[in-house]
Amino acid sequence: MIGKLQGVVDYAGDGFIILMVHDVGYKVFTPEYLTPKSTVSLWIETVVREDSIRLFGFSTLAGQSLFNQLTGVSGVGPKVALAIMGTVKTDTLMSAIATGDAKTIATAPGVGKKMAEKIILELKNKIGGSSFDFAQSNSDTVSALPDLLSALESLGYRRLDIIDMAQKLVKENPSADVSKLVPMALKEISGNK
Repeated sequence: MIGKLQGVVDYAGDGFIILMVHDVGYKVFTPEYLTPKSTVSLWIETVVREDSIRLFGFSTLAGQSLFNQLTGVSGVGPKVALAIMGTVKTDTLMSAIATGDAKTIATAPGVGKKMAEKIILELKNKIGGSSFDFAQSNSDTVSALPDLLSALESLGYRRLDIIDMAQKLVKENPSADVSKLVPMALKEISGNK
C-alpha cells in the first residue's frame, strides 16, 4: 500500500497527474491543480477494484480524510468525490455539510440535489474541523449564511463565486441579520472588481 509520494509533476491532465518518483511515473488522480515541473508531496489513497488499481493524491491529510468520508457515502464513488472536491474548496465543503447547504454541494458535476442532501445527512455528524466550529458556535450564524447566499443569488451572483466571502462576513458579524449582511456583501463584491 502506498501512503505518500513525493516527486516532480511530469504531466498534468484533466483530473490527474503523472508524478515522477525515482524514475517511475505514477498516475495520481487529484482534485488539486498542480503545475508541471513542480515538486509535490501527496498523501495517497489507493482504491482497488476488480478491474483497476487507482491512486488518489491530496496535499493534506484533511483532504484525504474528506475524500474517504465522501466515498463512504453510498452512491458516491471516487470520481464523484473528486468532482466535489475539485469544485468546492475543502473548508467551504465542510461548512456546507455543517449548515445543510445542499445547493453548494450540488454545484459539482454529477451531483444533484438528492445526492447533496444524502451527503449532508450521512456526514453532518462525522466530519469535524474549524469550519464546523464557527457554524455551530452561533445558531444565528447557521441561519444567516443560507439566507445571505439566497439573497445574493437572487441578485445574479453565482454561489461558488460568493460563498467564501459570505462565510467570512457571517463569521466576522455573528449578530448581524441578512438585511445588514447583504449591503456589506455588495460592498465587498464591488471592492473586489
